[in-house]
Amino acid sequence: MPLVRIDVNKTRDDASVRAIADSIHSAIVDVYKIPVRDRFQIITKHEPGEIIAEDAGLGFERTDGVVMIHIFTQGGRTPEAKQALYAKIAENLGEVGVAGEDIFLGYFENTPNDWTFGFGRAQYVTGELGVPKR
Repeated sequence: MPLVRIDVNKTRDDASVRAIADSIHSAIVDVYKIPVRDRFQIITKHEPGEIIAEDAGLGFERTDGVVMIHIFTQGGRTPEAKQALYAKIAENLGEVGVAGEDIFLGYFENTPNDWTFGFGRAQYVTGELGVPKR
């Protein structure tokens, strides 16, 4: 049950932003085999200049079409599974017009104790939800 934050510039129209969100979710469903309705995304549109994303020394330039992605999920997936997810996200985003150099993704892991889906209970801990299989 990943929580995904997506940051883009306001220069993107609503249809483009929705296509980006759908593409990211589709990749997670395909690679991690989560249920389609296990979808939690926060999308923030920023004024130009509010997202600063340079190349980290890799020798390429990003455009104002940059898409910043943060994925928060439970730990335990293999490096190979994560690499497959990154590749699928890049593939899907390419299909909706996001260039590879404009994709930045940070991946953050935690435990079942770190989630509540409402009512002040950690449903993975209480047993109300089963902990997702890896």
